[in-house]
Amino acid sequence: MFHSIRWRIAVPYLILILIVMGGAGVYISNFIRQVQLQKLEDQLTAEAALMSDFISPIAADYQKTDQLDALAQRWSGYLHARITIIAPDGIVVGESDEDRTQMENHLNRPEIQGALTTGKGLSIRFSQTLGLQMLYIAVPIINDGKMVGFTRLALPLEQVDSNVGEIQRTIILSSLVAAALSILLAIIITQFTTRPLRELTRAAQRMSMKGPPERLIPATQDEVGQLTRAFNTMGVQLREQFSDLDKEQGKLAAVLQQMTDGVLIVDDQGIVQLINPAAERMFSVTDSQTLGNSLASALRHHQIVDLWQHSRETGEGYVDSIEFSTRHMFLQSVAIPLDKTLPGSTLLLFQDLTHLRHLETVRRDFISNISHELRTPLAALKALTETLQEGALEDPPAARRFLSRIETEVDSLNMMVQELLELSRIESGKVPLQFQSISPLDLLNIAADRLRLQAERAGLELSIDLPEDLPKVLADPTRLDQVIVNLLHNAIKFTPVGGNIVLSAKPEGDMVIFSVADTGVGISAEALPRIFERFYKTDRARSGGGTGLGLSIARHLVEAHGGRIWAESLEGKGSTFYFTVPVTGSL
Repeated sequence: MFHSIRWRIAVPYLILILIVMGGAGVYISNFIRQVQLQKLEDQLTAEAALMSDFISPIAADYQKTDQLDALAQRWSGYLHARITIIAPDGIVVGESDEDRTQMENHLNRPEIQGALTTGKGLSIRFSQTLGLQMLYIAVPIINDGKMVGFTRLALPLEQVDSNVGEIQRTIILSSLVAAALSILLAIIITQFTTRPLRELTRAAQRMSMKGPPERLIPATQDEVGQLTRAFNTMGVQLREQFSDLDKEQGKLAAVLQQMTDGVLIVDDQGIVQLINPAAERMFSVTDSQTLGNSLASALRHHQIVDLWQHSRETGEGYVDSIEFSTRHMFLQSVAIPLDKTLPGSTLLLFQDLTHLRHLETVRRDFISNISHELRTPLAALKALTETLQEGALEDPPAARRFLSRIETEVDSLNMMVQELLELSRIESGKVPLQFQSISPLDLLNIAADRLRLQAERAGLELSIDLPEDLPKVLADPTRLDQVIVNLLHNAIKFTPVGGNIVLSAKPEGDMVIFSVADTGVGISAEALPRIFERFYKTDRARSGGGTGLGLSIARHLVEAHGGRIWAESLEGKGSTFYFTVPVTGSL
């Protein structure tokens, strides 16, 4: 309850009012009681004096006690008070309410001593005889200038106490009503006073959850109004800062989302604080698996942990190359301390160089392959020309034979140059394709007719297997024929005598899948992924005089048609080459 400012204001007011009202009630009730007692004292004193004057002639003769008892009883009825007549020696000689013969000597009573010494005695005490709180007033009886006794009047204080109690109850009730009204008034006042504070509190809560609040209108010109205006100023500044922060966060998020490099931020304890999508893809993890976890448990790679530890220990940037052999991935990793912006944190940057390394491998293999392919005909040409220069020109039959060999080698070089130029033109998109709708059967028949005689000479059976109602494809017949002839030529070259070659096609969705299957020597699993690279030959010893560019040209031509090409093979059991071409109307 005391956490609320309303109650911290209302409760002290209530306590103060109760204390004031209680103190005032005690004071007033005591004051009224004293006034009542004083009034009663004055009344009894006057009545006692009047009675003393009346009975003074009779009181001088103490033998007339019966007469004194009657007087006491008669005056008690008039005055509604207990009347006692006492001799100078303290003996009760007249009594209105009790048997005076049973009463003890009253000379030492306080009121008698007071009357004896000052002419008036007063005492308030509990009467053992009546069992009540009594007020006693005693005055001397004077006869002929001589004190002949005492008249004492006694009155119970029940009425006085009753009156005082009534007043006290009234004061208590009034105090409670005043307290209730004070509480209500205090609540209303504090409710009105603290309303701007509550609005500021709600605005601050909204600020903590949703950002800067709307502008508040000051309801007063006091300190709360000043606080509201200050809050408005702060809200404007915060809105501007939040807006700038949102823009910066948006830029940072966009950069991190679109970056191809992986980014991680790790704190001084090795806990991952940030990871971008590129890093998630690189390491095949999700943000829920990494954020808040240690670098070692999140990525599970000791080289990355060593990289971070080395950078953290030295306080300097560190670069390392990491290779994931199981995933055939090569990364360049950079660790950069962020002491100025994020003390204790380290930025880990991962660049995927797998493709570049693959290109470097392809470039190196290309140079090696083309060097090998050029070396053989050039060496043959040099040997033939040297032979001619050394005297073979003098032998016309030998010279003609050598010249024929030179022409063959030159034709081989020319074919290699032509295929290189063709591959370069296809890769650069400078070979226009003349698309038309054509039947898959026509395409396969054209290629089969061109190489059927060569297959028969090699002792192979060439056949075509097509389902009925095969849809037409949208293709450049000349270029697609080049693909099929290339695949069929390779099948003939690598299939032993007595083998079979089957050309087929089948529909699949909006594509037609062509295939060239043979029962030849097959391709090893290691070589299969690379057979469509330029100059790559699975077995140089058995590959004959080919340039190694045919499959690469076939791949680019199929991809230019919007299809793809691939191969399946078991070494020693044959190979099947597949490629897809869109059906007419699918593009």
